[in-house]
Amino acid sequence: MELCGSDHSDRVSHHSEKTKKALISRLNRIEGQVRGVKGLVEKDTYCDDVITQISAIQSALNSFSKVLLEAHLKSCVTERIQDGDLEVVDELLVTIQRLMKK
Repeated sequence: MELCGSDHSDRVSHHSEKTKKALISRLNRIEGQVRGVKGLVEKDTYCDDVITQISAIQSALNSFSKVLLEAHLKSCVTERIQDGDLEVVDELLVTIQRLMKK
């Protein structure tokens, strides 16, 4: 099992298969929602209805981000701190700031 390292070129996540499957399942649903919006635009669906679907996609992406961030905190961040790599805290703060801009 690879650990999240401080060298960006070889960093990998190491989520459990259960977590990975849950994340992929969420992404598959989001992908379907995006394809659905494309279809609505192609069919000249009323703009407000399209915007409602876009809002649902944004909500789904936010939910996905929360689940991924939780998994990241419980695995990568925790392990890097235990290994004495405190640089991960600054990295995490930047990540949280990025998420909060949205």
